[in-house]
Amino acid sequence: MASGLYDKGREGFLDGSIDWDSDDIKVVLIDTDDYTVNLATHEDLADVAEASRVATSDNLANKTVAAGIADADDVGIDNVTGDSVEALIIYQDTGVAGTSRLIAYIDGFSMTPDGSAVIIEWDDGANKIFKL
Repeated sequence: MASGLYDKGREGFLDGSIDWDSDDIKVVLIDTDDYTVNLATHEDLADVAEASRVATSDNLANKTVAAGIADADDVGIDNVTGDSVEALIIYQDTGVAGTSRLIAYIDGFSMTPDGSAVIIEWDDGANKIFKL
């Protein structure tokens, strides 16, 4: 599966239920052996098997929007252990999996956690983290 935005995430931006600037937005590292993405039907974190969630970041900091482009500071996740990681999901964290809206799925890499920190460096190109 290629990277992309979840349909319900796009809907959240359009209906105002996701506010990139002020909402708690996090990243979860994903083991794709335990999760098969469906950008059209998956809506919230409850749709992502717990076994596939390797580690979760703190809230993204210094989020910005300009011309439909989302950006934030690079983010680190300390002491990552567990299954291999082949993707990440960006989501709006409400504190409840069943209402934490999925925003973006990014794949195309592979890492084996070894207990050290993982630093996610967002693209500095024109589209930054993602573009609506």
